[in-house]
Parts: sequence; C-alpha cells; structure tokens
Amino acid sequence: MNTLYKIALVLGIIGCINWGLVGLFNFNLVEYLFGDESLLTRIVYVLVFISGLIQIGIFTKDLD
Repeated sequence: MNTLYKIALVLGIIGCINWGLVGLFNFNLVEYLFGDESLLTRIVYVLVFISGLIQIGIFTKDLD
C-alpha cells in the first residue's frame, strides 16, 4: 500500500474517532488538544478533509 494511502487512512481514522466523540459525548478531541479555532485545529481539519478526498480515489483504484 502506498505511503500516501496509509497517511490518508490514519487521518481518516483520527477524523472518525473525533466525530464519534462529538456525536456520543459532545467532546471535540481536536479542539481539546489544540485549542478552539486555533491554526493547528484548522490544519488538522483540512488534513482530515484532504485524506477523505484521497480515500474517495482509493475506491476507484485496483489495490491488487
């Protein structure tokens, strides 16, 4: 598996965990770690967004 796909997968998992925590407990882990509306928080959100777009591309690619 390509390194880019592995990084995208890890960021997607981080996004999943964060949204699960928001949905279940109203606790935003990213904002807790990096601050509310800080630059680092926005960077993490953008990275998770980009990883999601990459993962859409993985669906159309033959990984064998």
